Amino acid sequence: MAKKLWGGRFSKKTDPLVEEFTKSIQYDYKLARYDLIGSMLHTLILAKSGYLSSDESSKLVKGLKSIYERATKGSFKPGSKDEDIHTYIQNELQKKLGDLALKLHTARSRNDQVVFATKLYCLYAIPKLQKEILVLAISIIGVAKKNKHIVIPGFTHLQHAQPVYLKDYLGTYIEMLKRDEKRLEKVASNINLTMGAGALAGTPIEASKYNITAVKVVKDLLGININLTTNLNSLDAVSDRDFVIEIINALSIIAMHLSRLAEDLIIWSTKEFGFIEIDESFCTGSSLMPQKKNPDVLELVRGYASRLYGNLVSVLTMMKGLPLTYNRDMQLDKEPLFNSFEIVSSELKVLAGLIKTLKFNEERIKEQLKDESLYATDLVYYLVDKKIPFKEAHTIIGKLVKYSLDNEIQIKDMPENLLKKFSNKIVKKEIIKLFDPLVSVKSKKSIKR
Repeated sequence: MAKKLWGGRFSKKTDPLVEEFTKSIQYDYKLARYDLIGSMLHTLILAKSGYLSSDESSKLVKGLKSIYERATKGSFKPGSKDEDIHTYIQNELQKKLGDLALKLHTARSRNDQVVFATKLYCLYAIPKLQKEILVLAISIIGVAKKNKHIVIPGFTHLQHAQPVYLKDYLGTYIEMLKRDEKRLEKVASNINLTMGAGALAGTPIEASKYNITAVKVVKDLLGININLTTNLNSLDAVSDRDFVIEIINALSIIAMHLSRLAEDLIIWSTKEFGFIEIDESFCTGSSLMPQKKNPDVLELVRGYASRLYGNLVSVLTMMKGLPLTYNRDMQLDKEPLFNSFEIVSSELKVLAGLIKTLKFNEERIKEQLKDESLYATDLVYYLVDKKIPFKEAHTIIGKLVKYSLDNEIQIKDMPENLLKKFSNKIVKKEIIKLFDPLVSVKSKKSIKR
């Protein structure tokens, strides 16, 4: 087993079962580059505060930078023997620099080291996800513009409601994605990147005095911008996981939105609806039934939403009973966080590709639009315009629709004298014009188009 960052007070070796049970390197290796950035900043702060000489600082930063380059170029392969990524990096640095590497941990605890790396990971991951949201939104907008002339049945309770433009239907998901992007932006703005909390009580170094210099040097070295803030409360700095919960919550809402989009497309692709055709490259077949063309991608998008919800609940539940400050339970926030980012990212990418392949069956949609019940509300407005109170008009048209269904006769086929029995205000040649999807959608003035 590799050297640990702790152990001086122990006289016995850690039981192998404990080693295996407590290690986290199998997933926290993803924090490598962010931990290395934090270590460079910490080294520079130590030098400015007098804990390291200029020469020692230079050697440590150079050693850390070489490991950073390995981590960013894909030649960084942590093994399974180290307890976590922070230990692995420390041991790699010691191989290069000998005992000088031991000075790196001056005025530092894994407690604040971990939270720094995790926050920085999130600050990098969020903008990437926002770009992927934009790519999906652009795909949806493209399909909406291409098919802007199409009117489809709108639904409530999965029953025919009123005609709507397809572009407005798809525009609903654009609005969801806009909110998702803003929500992520808000979550990111709540993340304060701090150093110097130590284990919980702070350190003898007034790190804020040296933050600006350290940040500038790291920017020059790596070409990245870091915005360090001052710890207002060191206990809160190491014990806070609100940012993890807020991020997974935001990702869960995105997953919910994508699941709803997937469900609409699944329904539309059924033979019963037949509104759309999904390209074969985004479908799968059956091992038994040769005719099958299944929307498995969409079904998995729908299914993965439950994984996101589970991740959110797992972290909420893990945190709910923890006393201040740090507890090892908090190690378990990483997998749900990483997993949530990865799932949503993959969903956004695959949906952006799938959406572009959609073909709309206009003839099948037009058949659905022949359903007269879709225009019942337009008939109510027609009577309201003739000064009949809305509630009375609603009742009249309700009875008219019921008569039509019970007697298997369409309203537009009814003779005028029959229509007059429901209301003497009804003029057949006037209401015939209302059974038109374009007339219906264009009559709605409250929608900004």
